[in-house]
Amino acid sequence: MKDNWFDISDDKAKLDISLIHTYLSEESYWAKGRSMDAVLRSIENSYCFGAYLPDGRQIAFARMVTDQVVFAWIMDVFVVLEYRGMGVGKELVTAVLAHESLRQVNGIGLRTRDAHRLYRSFGFETLPESDTWMYRKQTVFS
Repeated sequence: MKDNWFDISDDKAKLDISLIHTYLSEESYWAKGRSMDAVLRSIENSYCFGAYLPDGRQIAFARMVTDQVVFAWIMDVFVVLEYRGMGVGKELVTAVLAHESLRQVNGIGLRTRDAHRLYRSFGFETLPESDTWMYRKQTVFS
């Protein structure tokens, strides 16, 4: 996908792994302390998207996991601080939702503590039947 001042790509070869690891493990509220190995494994097992300046610098990231039929989960979405509020996040989520692997998926989920307005603009809603959803948190050692 192309915008007039940044590009969005799902090419994993373009990803700035150091930027992604640093943001997730040091700046995000949801992945503090995530190891480099965990970041690498999550990227390897996901569809990944980056937003890039014309000089190739990465300014945003998102990843998505799906079975391409029943469900998809969007996660680790971020825009580096100096590029927030410029439409990068909206274009990034647009690219993720337009990905061919989601064409036949019944439902797409995500979790957010602070971006409800952004995701509502794409049709996401808080779970109306949250009593039917269950979750198991696991302790991970890496």
